Amino acid sequence: MKRIASPSSASSSAPLGADVPTASTNDYARRQGDRQTPGGPALLGDPMVPQPQSWWRAHLAARAGDDVGSLFDPPGPRGQNRIAVATAASLLVLAAGIWLVVRQFASHGQLDAAKWTLFAEPTVMRYLLTGLWATIRVTLVSGALALPFGALLALGRLARNRPAKWLAGIYVESMRAVPLLLLIYAFLLGLPGAGVHLSLFWQLVWPIVITNAAVFAEIFRAGVRALPRGQSEAAHALGLGYWPTMRLVLLPQAIRSISPTLVGQLVRLLKDSTLGYAVSFLELLNSAKVLGEFDHTIVQSYLVVAVIYVFINSVLATAAGWLERRTGMARTPSSPIR
Repeated sequence: MKRIASPSSASSSAPLGADVPTASTNDYARRQGDRQTPGGPALLGDPMVPQPQSWWRAHLAARAGDDVGSLFDPPGPRGQNRIAVATAASLLVLAAGIWLVVRQFASHGQLDAAKWTLFAEPTVMRYLLTGLWATIRVTLVSGALALPFGALLALGRLARNRPAKWLAGIYVESMRAVPLLLLIYAFLLGLPGAGVHLSLFWQLVWPIVITNAAVFAEIFRAGVRALPRGQSEAAHALGLGYWPTMRLVLLPQAIRSISPTLVGQLVRLLKDSTLGYAVSFLELLNSAKVLGEFDHTIVQSYLVVAVIYVFINSVLATAAGWLERRTGMARTPSSPIR
């Protein structure tokens, strides 16, 4: 008969860091049918038999590409059944909601073909494409101006000069707190009184640049501070000063790591451009509003424009995900740069 080791002897003979089987873990293994070996129940503590938690942690780490198995335990059979039931119920509720919406639209004549074939006319398509191009122009110009401005603000916040750090911090915190629409109204109503006259395009672009530069500054600063402290220490050991280290060593690595976030920030710029109605600028959403009021197709115009926005945002999200995969680096815990 095989001798069963006592808990004290098992714990004393186990190597450091090894999982010691207990009564609770053995009960847990008996309840999990999918964790049994072909010859019988899994022998906890036997190095030749994969252990329940270790096996699942390795499985999750292999699927996720990182050591995430230690963060949570996978659901057992009962948990999986509850998740499946909740998912099915949610899908049924969603399908019922969609059916009610479509039924209401049909009962009020919103699904008539005449209200939808309007968008296939060349004149309407040209009008909406003009609004789409205006939206893209606002997004690209705002991003091209806010990106370097945000980088300069980030350098100011990371500087060792106290006045520069203080001024950059005040700007960033203030512009992140001020609503964009309020700033647009300030440009629309305040600047003409001071004798400054801007076109509708710039009355929309400059407020977007001013507010989003503060967001870009925090993204740049977070990227630099997330780098291992050894990067700056190695540069200082080679004789580089603070600013050469920042320019030649830290910023290139930070830009590489935050590039997916920068692309994702374009989604916010795109959505900020929808405030063009405040200055009567005909971007895509404002064009849909004018078209719907003219042809009495408000619902149809907004739905078509919503599909366009979803498509553009999906493209940007896909680009951000591709960049994240291309620039993904193994992250190890390290001390942030001070």
